[in-house]
Amino acid sequence: MNVNKVILVGRLTRDPEVRNTPSGQTVASIGLATGHTWKDKNGQKQERTEFHNIVLWGRLGEIAGQYLIKGQEAYIEGRLQTTKFTDKSGVDRYKTEIIAENMQLGSKPRSAYGATPSSYNNPAPAPAKPTPTSQEAPAEEIPTINLDEEENEVKIEDVPF
Repeated sequence: MNVNKVILVGRLTRDPEVRNTPSGQTVASIGLATGHTWKDKNGQKQERTEFHNIVLWGRLGEIAGQYLIKGQEAYIEGRLQTTKFTDKSGVDRYKTEIIAENMQLGSKPRSAYGATPSSYNNPAPAPAKPTPTSQEAPAEEIPTINLDEEENEVKIEDVPF
């Protein structure tokens, strides 16, 4: 049995870079930072940050481009993929990326709410994301469950996940 599974929870190191392939497929690239802390043999706290390159295809890439911003937390599930390429000097190089298969959005950075370190005493409103134009697809409607109507009974077909 073989398993190639990656689960990461971290913060975005940059805004998503969204593009389309010549065939029209959407692909987004993000950077994610994760941290690890431990105590060394002297009892001193040590920290290490790892940086991960993540590729999101299709609808997942569209969602990343629409909702994720630098500094935001994200949960990513995916698989490792290493590609070989030759650089300009003719040397073979390898690049390992995480191909995302699932994503959950986390909390936004404090600066997204208008509270940056320089503005803690004088907060300003966060800049708004552009509003969708009439040519963009309408936002997905999120189903809700009203327990009063169901007489405290939830039907499995009403659960949105």
